[in-house]
Amino acid sequence: MLHIHWILPQGVAALLAARRVPWVVTTLGGDVYALRDPISSWLKRAVLRRAQAVTTMNEDMRQRLVNGGAREGTTYVQSLGADISGLRAMVRADSRQVPGRLLFVGRLVEKKGLTVLIEALRRLPEDLEWSLEVVGDGPLESSLRAQAEGLPVVFSGQLSREDLANAYARSTAVVVPSVLAASGDQDGLPTVLIEAMGSGRVVVASDLPGINEAVSDGGTGLLVAPDDPDALVKGLTTVLTDAGLSKRLASAAERRSRDFTVEACARRYAEILTTAATGTRAGG
Repeated sequence: MLHIHWILPQGVAALLAARRVPWVVTTLGGDVYALRDPISSWLKRAVLRRAQAVTTMNEDMRQRLVNGGAREGTTYVQSLGADISGLRAMVRADSRQVPGRLLFVGRLVEKKGLTVLIEALRRLPEDLEWSLEVVGDGPLESSLRAQAEGLPVVFSGQLSREDLANAYARSTAVVVPSVLAASGDQDGLPTVLIEAMGSGRVVVASDLPGINEAVSDGGTGLLVAPDDPDALVKGLTTVLTDAGLSKRLASAAERRSRDFTVEACARRYAEILTTAATGTRAGG
């Protein structure tokens, strides 16, 4: 059995070298939403038609994969899970929530939407207490630093897992302002979203496929229109000024995150792998 991560290029390598072995193909989004030229589309279809099962991050991606050649009955929405218990174990006793602390975690690339977040921060009410910690690096770092000049924004770069766990613990809210990139790429289900929810933090996130399957607006977090600074201002202002709502949303988010733990997802993947190996239909 092969568990192939990404349709391209790993799936193409398997077409060439492992045609007699059963496959499960997992795609995280980039090769679904982007790579839409005729040659890439033909290669993706060849890989998907050969796979015994395909897993992906959200229902929108699942439907695109089926339309692209994957089998309807063995194409599943299934995340890879997040190590929530491991993160919690790393939180130091002296880590305390900082009032007004917002946290962004992710690669500094277009689809993560940090440009939109910084623009929204400039529009927050002047009397509102806030600060932002940015965790991650990437090609847009210089331009983002310039855009944030004069604001209470700290760029922390890449952090160890322990330091990231404590960054979650210090935050009041975690912001996931994902957008559709010019290339067509977008997030499927960001790991940071699940980690933040599992850490008991209220989340303000873009209303995009995958994100809106983990977060219900007003139930387990707040969803805002993507690429809309004013909508983000409204969501941020709400969580920074309504402590009761933020506490309720954070508690519900923690409960919801249990569906996305490594342990829960591993059990589901065991079913899918068994299905692919035996030719039966996975339950659920």
